[in-house]
Amino acid sequence: MGKLFLIELEGKIYNCKHCGTHFALADDIISKNFHCRHGKAYLYNKVVNVTSGVREDRMMTTGMHTVCDIFCVGCGSVVGWKYIAALEKTQKYKEGKFILESSKVRNRFQTLFWVSFDGS
Repeated sequence: MGKLFLIELEGKIYNCKHCGTHFALADDIISKNFHCRHGKAYLYNKVVNVTSGVREDRMMTTGMHTVCDIFCVGCGSVVGWKYIAALEKTQKYKEGKFILESSKVRNRFQTLFWVSFDGS
């Protein structure tokens, strides 16, 4: 087994709730209006540090899709899925995009702010 090389992101990041491996930037969120078996989910343009499982057809609330589960490379947890293909014309925008389940990730927003005290 070789050394595992992880991509570390900077800024507002979403990472694995189990091991802390970085997955995505907040800027890569396309939509927060998705749901999964475990609650809320977000649609992302790109994610890192995941591996893909076997392709399968799944009937979802928006129709039939070909998807594959995605797994954290750090700990192996299922963290969401990738849309491979959509049968419905209105759902084609999802192809090649990723879902991360909110219950499987946490955000680590590193917000910097300055407080200015006025002498008056």
